Amino acid sequence: MAKQLRIGMIGYGFMGRAHSNGYNRVKDFFDLEYLPVLQAVAARDADKAKAFADRWGYKRVETDWRKLVAADDIDAVDICTPNNLHAEIAIEAAKHGKAILCEKPLSMDAAEGERMCEAVEKAGVPNIVWYNYRRIPAVTFAKQIIDSGALGRVFHYRAEFLQDWTINADLPQGGAALWRLDAAAAGSGVTGDLLAHCIDTALWLNGGMSDVTAMTETFVKERMHQLTGKVEKVGIDDACSFLCHFKNGSLGLFESTRYARGHKALYTFEINGENMSLKWDLHDLHRLQVFDYKDAGPMRGWKSVHVTDSDHPYMDKWWVPGLAIGYEHSFVHQVADFLEAYAKKQSAHPTFRDALETQKVCDAVLSSAKSHQWVAVT
Repeated sequence: MAKQLRIGMIGYGFMGRAHSNGYNRVKDFFDLEYLPVLQAVAARDADKAKAFADRWGYKRVETDWRKLVAADDIDAVDICTPNNLHAEIAIEAAKHGKAILCEKPLSMDAAEGERMCEAVEKAGVPNIVWYNYRRIPAVTFAKQIIDSGALGRVFHYRAEFLQDWTINADLPQGGAALWRLDAAAAGSGVTGDLLAHCIDTALWLNGGMSDVTAMTETFVKERMHQLTGKVEKVGIDDACSFLCHFKNGSLGLFESTRYARGHKALYTFEINGENMSLKWDLHDLHRLQVFDYKDAGPMRGWKSVHVTDSDHPYMDKWWVPGLAIGYEHSFVHQVADFLEAYAKKQSAHPTFRDALETQKVCDAVLSSAKSHQWVAVT
Protein backbone atom coordinates (compact mmCIF):
# COMPACT_ATOMS: atom_id res chain seq x y z
CA MET A 1 0.00 0.00 0.00
CA ALA A 2 1.30 3.44 -0.94
CA LYS A 3 2.50 5.83 1.75
CA GLN A 4 0.86 9.21 2.15
CA LEU A 5 2.38 12.64 1.51
CA ARG A 6 0.01 15.13 3.10
CA ILE A 7 -0.17 18.35 1.08
CA GLY A 8 -0.88 21.78 2.49
CA MET A 9 -1.54 24.34 -0.22
CA ILE A 10 -1.30 28.09 0.32
CA GLY A 11 -3.33 30.00 -2.25
CA TYR A 12 -6.09 28.78 -4.53
CA GLY A 13 -5.91 30.64 -7.86
CA PHE A 14 -5.14 29.37 -11.36
CA MET A 15 -1.97 27.62 -10.25
CA GLY A 16 -3.75 26.16 -7.24
CA ARG A 17 -6.14 24.47 -9.63
CA ALA A 18 -3.35 23.24 -11.90
CA HIS A 19 -1.38 21.78 -8.99
CA SER A 20 -4.46 20.22 -7.36
CA ASN A 21 -5.38 18.52 -10.61
CA GLY A 22 -1.85 17.10 -10.75
CA TYR A 23 -2.13 15.73 -7.23
CA ASN A 24 -5.50 14.17 -7.96
CA ARG A 25 -4.57 12.58 -11.28
CA VAL A 26 -1.11 11.19 -10.53
CA LYS A 27 -2.34 8.09 -8.70
CA ASP A 28 -4.34 6.97 -11.73
CA PHE A 29 -1.35 6.81 -14.08
CA PHE A 30 1.86 6.45 -12.05
CA ASP A 31 2.92 3.65 -9.70
CA LEU A 32 4.60 5.44 -6.80
CA GLU A 33 5.76 4.70 -3.27
CA TYR A 34 4.12 7.91 -2.02
CA LEU A 35 0.78 9.37 -3.08
CA PRO A 36 -0.46 12.88 -2.28
CA VAL A 37 -3.28 13.48 0.16
CA LEU A 38 -4.93 16.91 -0.07
CA GLN A 39 -4.87 17.72 3.62
CA ALA A 40 -5.45 21.48 3.88
CA VAL A 41 -5.61 24.73 1.94
CA ALA A 42 -4.86 28.14 3.43
CA ALA A 43 -6.15 31.50 2.19
CA ARG A 44 -7.38 34.75 3.71
CA ASP A 45 -10.91 34.45 2.29
CA ALA A 46 -12.42 31.53 4.21
CA ASP A 47 -15.50 31.20 1.99
CA LYS A 48 -13.53 31.06 -1.25
CA ALA A 49 -11.00 28.70 0.29
CA LYS A 50 -13.83 26.42 1.46
CA ALA A 51 -15.34 26.37 -2.03
CA PHE A 52 -11.91 25.52 -3.47
CA ALA A 53 -11.36 22.80 -0.86
CA ASP A 54 -14.75 21.24 -1.55
CA ARG A 55 -14.17 21.20 -5.31
CA TRP A 56 -10.69 19.68 -5.21
CA GLY A 57 -10.97 17.48 -2.12
CA TYR A 58 -8.94 19.24 0.57
CA LYS A 59 -9.90 18.06 4.04
CA ARG A 60 -9.84 21.40 5.83
CA VAL A 61 -9.29 25.14 5.46
CA GLU A 62 -6.96 27.50 7.30
CA THR A 63 -7.03 31.30 7.11
CA ASP A 64 -3.51 31.70 8.54
CA TRP A 65 -0.76 30.10 6.48
CA ARG A 66 1.49 30.00 9.56
CA LYS A 67 -0.84 27.47 11.18
CA LEU A 68 -0.69 25.33 8.06
CA VAL A 69 3.12 25.20 7.82
CA ALA A 70 3.39 24.39 11.54
CA ALA A 71 0.74 21.66 11.52
CA ASP A 72 1.84 18.13 12.38
CA ASP A 73 -0.45 16.63 9.75
CA ILE A 74 1.26 18.44 6.85
CA ASP A 75 4.28 16.87 5.14
CA ALA A 76 4.69 19.19 2.15
CA VAL A 77 3.77 22.84 1.57
CA ASP A 78 2.76 24.02 -1.89
CA ILE A 79 3.18 27.80 -2.32
CA CYS A 80 0.72 29.26 -4.84
CA THR A 81 0.77 32.86 -3.63
CA PRO A 82 1.88 36.13 -5.21
CA ASN A 83 5.66 36.33 -5.55
CA ASN A 84 6.25 38.66 -2.61
CA LEU A 85 5.09 35.96 -0.17
CA HIS A 86 7.22 33.08 -1.49
CA ALA A 87 10.29 33.71 0.66
CA GLU A 88 8.58 34.21 4.01
CA ILE A 89 6.44 31.11 3.59
CA ALA A 90 9.23 28.90 2.25
CA ILE A 91 11.69 29.86 4.97
CA GLU A 92 9.09 29.24 7.69
CA ALA A 93 8.08 25.92 6.14
CA ALA A 94 11.71 24.82 6.02
CA LYS A 95 12.07 25.60 9.74
CA HIS A 96 9.22 23.16 10.36
CA GLY A 97 10.87 20.46 8.25
CA LYS A 98 8.30 20.50 5.44
CA ALA A 99 9.04 19.57 1.87
CA ILE A 100 8.32 22.59 -0.33
CA LEU A 101 6.87 23.02 -3.80
CA CYS A 102 7.01 26.70 -4.83
CA GLU A 103 5.44 28.47 -7.77
CA LYS A 104 7.72 30.37 -10.13
CA PRO A 105 9.55 32.65 -10.11
CA LEU A 106 11.38 31.54 -6.99
CA SER A 107 11.62 35.00 -5.44
CA MET A 108 11.43 38.76 -5.88
CA ASP A 109 15.17 38.92 -6.59
CA ALA A 110 18.29 36.79 -6.36
CA ALA A 111 19.25 37.96 -2.86
CA GLU A 112 15.89 36.82 -1.52
CA GLY A 113 16.21 33.59 -3.50
CA GLU A 114 19.59 32.89 -1.95
CA ARG A 115 18.05 33.11 1.53
CA MET A 116 15.39 30.62 0.45
CA CYS A 117 18.04 28.24 -0.87
CA GLU A 118 20.02 28.50 2.36
CA ALA A 119 16.89 27.76 4.39
CA VAL A 120 15.92 24.57 2.55
CA GLU A 121 19.51 23.36 2.36
CA LYS A 122 20.06 23.95 6.09
CA ALA A 123 16.84 22.09 6.88
CA GLY A 124 17.60 19.32 4.38
CA VAL A 125 14.06 19.33 2.99
CA PRO A 126 13.06 18.29 -0.54
CA ASN A 127 12.23 21.30 -2.69
CA ILE A 128 11.15 22.09 -6.23
CA VAL A 129 9.93 25.05 -8.28
CA TRP A 130 7.01 24.71 -10.69
CA TYR A 131 8.71 25.35 -14.03
CA ASN A 132 6.31 22.90 -15.59
CA TYR A 133 7.21 23.32 -19.26
CA ARG A 134 10.26 21.11 -18.71
CA ARG A 135 7.83 18.22 -18.34
CA ILE A 136 5.88 18.58 -21.55
CA PRO A 137 6.99 15.40 -23.36
CA ALA A 138 8.15 17.19 -26.53
CA VAL A 139 10.31 19.56 -24.46
CA THR A 140 11.75 16.68 -22.42
CA PHE A 141 12.42 14.85 -25.70
CA ALA A 142 14.30 17.91 -26.99
CA LYS A 143 16.45 17.73 -23.84
CA GLN A 144 17.25 14.09 -24.53
CA ILE A 145 18.27 14.86 -28.13
CA ILE A 146 20.47 17.78 -27.06
CA ASP A 147 22.13 15.77 -24.30
CA SER A 148 22.93 13.00 -26.80
CA GLY A 149 25.17 15.45 -28.67
CA ALA A 150 23.17 15.13 -31.89
CA LEU A 151 23.11 18.90 -32.47
CA GLY A 152 26.88 19.26 -32.37
CA ARG A 153 28.13 22.72 -31.57
CA VAL A 154 25.22 25.04 -30.70
CA PHE A 155 25.16 28.49 -32.33
CA HIS A 156 21.80 30.05 -31.47
CA TYR A 157 18.95 29.80 -28.98
CA ARG A 158 15.86 31.97 -29.34
CA ALA A 159 12.57 32.07 -27.47
CA GLU A 160 9.46 34.20 -27.24
CA PHE A 161 6.42 34.31 -24.96
CA LEU A 162 3.68 36.59 -26.25
CA GLN A 163 0.31 37.55 -24.75
CA ASP A 164 -2.18 40.38 -25.22
CA TRP A 165 -4.37 40.49 -22.12
CA THR A 166 -3.25 43.87 -20.72
CA ILE A 167 -3.88 45.98 -23.83
CA ASN A 168 -6.41 48.13 -21.98
CA ALA A 169 -5.53 51.40 -20.27
CA ASP A 170 -8.58 51.03 -18.01
CA LEU A 171 -7.42 47.71 -16.58
CA PRO A 172 -6.52 48.27 -12.91
CA GLN A 173 -3.50 46.93 -11.07
CA GLY A 174 -3.28 45.06 -7.78
CA GLY A 175 -5.77 42.94 -5.89
CA ALA A 176 -6.43 39.24 -5.99
CA ALA A 177 -6.84 38.86 -9.76
CA LEU A 178 -4.40 41.49 -11.01
CA TRP A 179 -1.47 41.28 -8.61
CA ARG A 180 0.80 40.48 -11.57
CA LEU A 181 0.44 44.13 -12.61
CA ASP A 182 1.53 45.36 -9.17
CA ALA A 183 5.32 45.57 -8.76
CA ALA A 184 5.03 45.33 -4.97
CA ALA A 185 3.44 41.87 -5.28
CA ALA A 186 5.03 40.58 -8.48
CA GLY A 187 8.51 42.08 -8.39
CA SER A 188 8.52 42.51 -12.17
CA GLY A 189 6.19 42.12 -15.10
CA VAL A 190 6.75 39.86 -18.09
CA THR A 191 10.37 39.26 -17.07
CA GLY A 192 9.46 37.32 -13.93
CA ASP A 193 6.15 35.98 -15.22
CA LEU A 194 6.78 34.87 -18.79
CA LEU A 195 10.47 35.23 -19.60
CA ALA A 196 11.30 33.28 -16.45
CA HIS A 197 9.76 30.23 -18.13
CA CYS A 198 11.80 30.85 -21.29
CA ILE A 199 14.99 31.34 -19.27
CA ASP A 200 14.49 28.22 -17.17
CA THR A 201 13.96 26.10 -20.27
CA ALA A 202 16.96 27.68 -21.98
CA LEU A 203 19.29 27.08 -19.03
CA TRP A 204 18.07 23.48 -18.84
CA LEU A 205 18.53 22.83 -22.55
CA ASN A 206 21.55 24.98 -23.41
CA GLY A 207 23.41 25.71 -20.16
CA GLY A 208 24.21 28.90 -18.32
CA MET A 209 24.34 32.48 -19.53
CA SER A 210 27.32 34.75 -18.97
CA ASP A 211 25.88 38.21 -19.73
CA VAL A 212 22.82 40.01 -21.12
CA THR A 213 21.73 43.26 -22.69
CA ALA A 214 18.05 44.14 -22.43
CA MET A 215 15.32 46.67 -23.01
CA THR A 216 11.93 46.91 -21.32
CA GLU A 217 8.87 49.09 -21.80
CA THR A 218 5.82 49.97 -19.73
CA PHE A 219 3.22 51.07 -22.24
CA VAL A 220 0.61 52.22 -19.73
CA LYS A 221 2.40 54.37 -17.16
CA GLU A 222 -0.40 54.73 -14.59
CA ARG A 223 -3.30 52.51 -13.56
CA MET A 224 -5.94 52.56 -10.86
CA HIS A 225 -4.84 50.40 -7.93
CA GLN A 226 -7.64 48.16 -6.69
CA LEU A 227 -6.45 48.17 -3.08
CA THR A 228 -5.95 51.92 -2.65
CA GLY A 229 -8.53 53.24 -5.10
CA LYS A 230 -5.92 55.69 -6.38
CA VAL A 231 -4.27 56.10 -9.77
CA GLU A 232 -0.66 55.01 -9.22
CA LYS A 233 2.50 54.61 -11.26
CA VAL A 234 2.89 51.20 -12.90
CA GLY A 235 6.16 49.60 -11.83
CA ILE A 236 6.18 46.42 -13.89
CA ASP A 237 7.50 45.83 -17.41
CA ASP A 238 4.85 45.21 -20.06
CA ALA A 239 7.44 44.04 -22.59
CA CYS A 240 11.04 42.86 -22.45
CA SER A 241 13.59 41.77 -25.06
CA PHE A 242 17.16 40.73 -24.42
CA LEU A 243 20.25 39.30 -26.03
CA CYS A 244 22.69 37.05 -24.21
CA HIS A 245 25.88 35.05 -24.48
CA PHE A 246 25.60 31.46 -23.31
CA LYS A 247 28.60 29.90 -21.60
CA ASN A 248 28.86 27.32 -24.40
CA GLY A 249 29.58 30.12 -26.90
CA SER A 250 26.12 30.31 -28.44
CA LEU A 251 24.01 33.47 -28.76
CA GLY A 252 20.54 33.96 -27.29
CA LEU A 253 17.58 36.11 -28.31
CA PHE A 254 14.50 36.41 -26.07
CA GLU A 255 11.27 38.41 -26.29
CA SER A 256 8.18 38.61 -24.12
CA THR A 257 5.23 40.97 -24.06
CA ARG A 258 1.61 41.28 -22.98
CA TYR A 259 1.00 43.64 -25.90
CA ALA A 260 1.12 41.29 -28.91
CA ARG A 261 -2.47 41.55 -30.13
CA GLY A 262 -3.80 38.16 -31.20
CA HIS A 263 -1.46 36.07 -29.05
CA LYS A 264 -2.85 34.55 -25.86
CA ALA A 265 0.06 32.32 -24.86
CA LEU A 266 2.51 31.94 -27.73
CA TYR A 267 5.60 30.32 -26.20
CA THR A 268 8.17 29.03 -28.67
CA PHE A 269 11.84 28.13 -28.63
CA GLU A 270 14.36 27.14 -31.29
CA ILE A 271 17.92 25.90 -30.94
CA ASN A 272 20.32 25.75 -33.91
CA GLY A 273 23.35 23.45 -33.92
CA GLU A 274 25.89 22.59 -36.59
CA ASN A 275 24.20 19.22 -37.28
CA MET A 276 20.59 19.69 -36.22
CA SER A 277 17.99 22.28 -35.25
CA LEU A 278 14.96 21.85 -32.98
CA LYS A 279 11.92 24.06 -32.44
CA TRP A 280 8.82 23.82 -30.28
CA ASP A 281 5.54 25.73 -29.99
CA LEU A 282 3.20 25.63 -26.98
CA HIS A 283 0.23 25.92 -29.35
CA ASP A 284 1.28 22.57 -30.86
CA LEU A 285 2.80 21.22 -27.69
CA HIS A 286 2.80 17.53 -28.57
CA ARG A 287 5.05 18.06 -31.63
CA LEU A 288 8.78 18.72 -31.90
CA GLN A 289 10.08 20.16 -35.15
CA VAL A 290 13.42 18.65 -36.19
CA PHE A 291 15.86 19.49 -38.99
CA ASP A 292 18.67 16.94 -39.33
CA TYR A 293 21.48 17.87 -41.73
CA LYS A 294 22.39 14.18 -42.08
CA ASP A 295 19.14 13.51 -43.93
CA ALA A 296 20.24 12.93 -47.49
CA GLY A 297 18.93 14.07 -50.84
CA PRO A 298 16.09 16.31 -51.97
CA MET A 299 13.80 15.14 -49.16
CA ARG A 300 15.96 16.89 -46.57
CA GLY A 301 13.88 19.38 -44.58
CA TRP A 302 12.06 20.08 -41.37
CA LYS A 303 10.02 17.19 -40.02
CA SER A 304 7.35 17.20 -37.34
CA VAL A 305 7.75 14.47 -34.72
CA HIS A 306 4.47 13.57 -33.05
CA VAL A 307 5.65 12.96 -29.47
CA THR A 308 3.04 10.42 -28.42
CA ASP A 309 4.77 7.03 -28.71
CA SER A 310 5.46 4.91 -25.64
CA ASP A 311 9.22 5.40 -26.04
CA HIS A 312 8.80 9.17 -25.77
CA PRO A 313 9.17 10.80 -22.31
CA TYR A 314 6.24 10.10 -19.97
CA MET A 315 4.00 8.80 -22.78
CA ASP A 316 4.12 5.19 -21.66
CA LYS A 317 1.97 6.29 -18.70
CA TRP A 318 -0.88 7.59 -20.86
CA TRP A 319 -2.79 6.47 -23.93
CA VAL A 320 -2.00 4.57 -27.12
CA PRO A 321 0.42 6.10 -29.67
CA GLY A 322 -1.08 8.94 -31.65
CA LEU A 323 -3.28 10.29 -28.85
CA ALA A 324 -1.98 13.59 -27.49
CA ILE A 325 -1.93 14.95 -23.96
CA GLY A 326 -2.00 18.60 -22.91
CA TYR A 327 -0.79 21.44 -20.73
CA GLU A 328 -2.30 20.07 -17.52
CA HIS A 329 -0.35 16.84 -17.81
CA SER A 330 2.95 18.66 -17.27
CA PHE A 331 1.81 19.25 -13.67
CA VAL A 332 0.95 15.56 -13.25
CA HIS A 333 4.46 14.73 -14.44
CA GLN A 334 6.02 17.20 -12.02
CA VAL A 335 4.06 15.73 -9.11
CA ALA A 336 5.17 12.23 -10.13
CA ASP A 337 8.82 13.23 -10.39
CA PHE A 338 8.67 15.06 -7.06
CA LEU A 339 7.14 12.03 -5.33
CA GLU A 340 9.65 9.64 -6.87
CA ALA A 341 12.54 11.82 -5.64
CA TYR A 342 10.87 12.28 -2.23
CA ALA A 343 10.81 8.51 -1.75
CA LYS A 344 14.59 8.55 -2.23
CA LYS A 345 14.97 11.51 0.18
CA GLN A 346 16.05 13.67 -2.74
CA SER A 347 14.82 16.77 -4.57
CA ALA A 348 13.57 16.65 -8.14
CA HIS A 349 14.65 19.40 -10.50
CA PRO A 350 14.37 22.32 -10.82
CA THR A 351 15.32 22.77 -7.18
CA PHE A 352 15.38 26.13 -5.43
CA ARG A 353 19.08 26.32 -6.30
CA ASP A 354 18.30 25.65 -9.99
CA ALA A 355 15.57 28.30 -9.98
CA LEU A 356 17.95 30.79 -8.39
CA GLU A 357 19.98 30.70 -11.61
CA THR A 358 16.89 31.82 -13.52
CA GLN A 359 16.35 34.58 -10.95
CA LYS A 360 19.94 35.77 -11.44
CA VAL A 361 19.31 36.10 -15.18
CA CYS A 362 16.05 37.99 -14.53
CA ASP A 363 17.89 40.38 -12.21
CA ALA A 364 20.60 40.97 -14.82
CA VAL A 365 17.98 41.59 -17.51
CA LEU A 366 16.19 44.21 -15.42
CA SER A 367 19.47 45.82 -14.43
CA SER A 368 20.60 46.01 -18.06
CA ALA A 369 17.31 47.54 -19.16
CA LYS A 370 17.77 50.25 -16.54
CA SER A 371 21.44 50.95 -17.27
CA HIS A 372 21.35 50.41 -21.06
CA GLN A 373 24.54 48.35 -20.71
CA TRP A 374 25.66 44.75 -20.89
CA VAL A 375 25.36 43.14 -17.44
CA ALA A 376 27.10 40.00 -16.24
CA VAL A 377 24.97 37.21 -14.78
CA THR A 378 26.39 36.68 -11.30
